[in-house]
Amino acid sequence: MKKICIIGVGLIGGSFVRGLKKANQVEQVFGYGKGIDSLKKAKELGAIDEYSLDIKDAVNGAGMVIISTPVDSIEEILRLISPYISASTIITDVGSTKSSIIESVKSVFGEIPENFIPGHPIAGKENSGVDYSDPDLFQDKRVVLTPLKHSNIEAIKTVTNFWESVGAIVETMSPNDHDDLLAMTSHLPHMLAFGLMDYLISTNPSAIDYAAGGFKDFSRIASGDSVMWRDICLNNADEIIKHIENYQQSLTKLSDLIREHNSESLEKLFVEAKSARDSWLNRK
Repeated sequence: MKKICIIGVGLIGGSFVRGLKKANQVEQVFGYGKGIDSLKKAKELGAIDEYSLDIKDAVNGAGMVIISTPVDSIEEILRLISPYISASTIITDVGSTKSSIIESVKSVFGEIPENFIPGHPIAGKENSGVDYSDPDLFQDKRVVLTPLKHSNIEAIKTVTNFWESVGAIVETMSPNDHDDLLAMTSHLPHMLAFGLMDYLISTNPSAIDYAAGGFKDFSRIASGDSVMWRDICLNNADEIIKHIENYQQSLTKLSDLIREHNSESLEKLFVEAKSARDSWLNRK
């Protein structure tokens, strides 16, 4: 592709376009954002070739626009680009929720353009920003696309090929299935990590001085971007609440077993949990 536009050149967006450039998939990557410093840094790192604070200049002539900004900002971004894109422009995103983004697209365009292909790479780091971008971030990582029934087949192929060129394993599913699965496997663990830190600092802040490797491992993802996770919670609220409430039932079960000194059931629960996790690690 001759030109693509990346809106939001942070960890995920920066890693994606650096991977595309490394794989020689695009001639020019044009960056857009509200912060000139991050755009300059992205150019220094080779993530983008040019940048602009003018959205018209950024998307003009782009065969694809990749939106890599917090979920709550995507509707605003769509309104900004809508006057300057053509019917053939492929639009995709990297947001962690899909149903809410699809509703934003409907709100802006009145319908879902056939060249809008929702996507979500299941990869990342606890650090954010283009400084931490990595062209190999998506190697052997899953990327979920949630195209709709009327989505353009060639646009789906193009987005799929781009992700596969950076080493990703691409799958497709419905937006609702995506939001439910990710609420369980990604959003819930982050809520637990944030909740653990909140519990610690509100109960006994000095306790962290006695934390060891297990606490560090478990709480690592609480270092994630606060704005991004705020937006994910607000845009996938029903699914996240459902899984938090279901998890509370698991905690109640565990506390009951401890209260009852039920050693046999406790050990069985721990063995099954260890076995399931070890099996998952061996498949990766």
